Amino acid sequence: MEMVYYYDGSFEGFLSCIFESYAKKEVLTAIYRDEDAVPTLFDCRTVVTDQDHANRVLRKLIKISPSAAELIQKGFLTCMEEKELHLYRLVVKLLGEGPSFLRKLSDETLYPVATAVRHLHGEVHLLKGFIRFSELGGVLGSEIEPKNRVLPLLRTHFCARYREDAFFIYDRTHKEALFYAGGKAIIRPIEGFQMAPPDEREANYRLLWKRFYDSIAIKERENPRLRMNNMPKRYWNTMTEFQDESYFKAESFPADAAGHAVPAGKPVPEILPGCELSDPG
Repeated sequence: MEMVYYYDGSFEGFLSCIFESYAKKEVLTAIYRDEDAVPTLFDCRTVVTDQDHANRVLRKLIKISPSAAELIQKGFLTCMEEKELHLYRLVVKLLGEGPSFLRKLSDETLYPVATAVRHLHGEVHLLKGFIRFSELGGVLGSEIEPKNRVLPLLRTHFCARYREDAFFIYDRTHKEALFYAGGKAIIRPIEGFQMAPPDEREANYRLLWKRFYDSIAIKERENPRLRMNNMPKRYWNTMTEFQDESYFKAESFPADAAGHAVPAGKPVPEILPGCELSDPG
C-alpha cells in the first residue's frame, strides 16, 4: 500500500518512519516534515517519533554496514531536495540487497545521497577556515549561513580547538546554535537571535583584522575570479573582512545582553548512541 508519512523533522522521527513502513508493509511515496505538509492524493498519516523504534532501525543498519549507517546519518544533514525519500530508498535497497551496491557510486539509489554528502563535507571543510569569532563579554560568538546542517560535524573540530573557552556558533539558515562551555557541547534550535554589538576592544580587533586583510593584498595581482573560487561569495556575509563600517563601530552592551536562554524544543538531528560520526578529514 502506498502512503505519505509526516514526521517531526528529527532524525529519530525519520527512522521511526522507516520502522512503521516495514511494520505495516507500506510503501512510501513521500516523507514530509509536519510543517511542510502539502495536498496529496495518496493516503497519508503522521508518524509519532519512537526512540526505541529509531534505535532498532539504526542498530540494524549498523549491523549490515557501519559505513552505510554513517552515510545515512550524514545524508540527513544535507540540503538535498526530498532527502527523506532518497534516504528511505537507500535503506530499502540496503535491507533488501545488502551493502554490495555501495561499491558502485553510479548506482541510481546511492548516487544522489553520496553527492549530497560530498557537498556537506566540502562545506564543513570551508567553514573550518571561514568562521570568524567575536569576543563578547568573555564568550566567543560567530554566525554562519550554510546550505547544509553543518553544526554536528563542526562540533568536534571547534570543541577541540577552543577546549578551554566558551563559545557559540549560530546557524542563521536553520536557526540553531552550537553552544560549548566547560567541556560540554549542545546543539539547540533558537529563534529570534541577534548578535550583541562589540565593545571598544572587540571593535578594534575587528578593524585590525580588516586592515591586515587589506594590507596583504597586492593590487597588481588582484584576481577576483580566483578569490571567489577559493572563497565563495555566499560566505562573505558573515566574514569580518567583508563587512561595512557599522560592523566596526563599538557600542555599549544592552543591560539584558547577558545571554540568551536556550529554548525548550525538539532536538536538532544529532548522532544517536552507537554510531558516532567521524570528523571529515
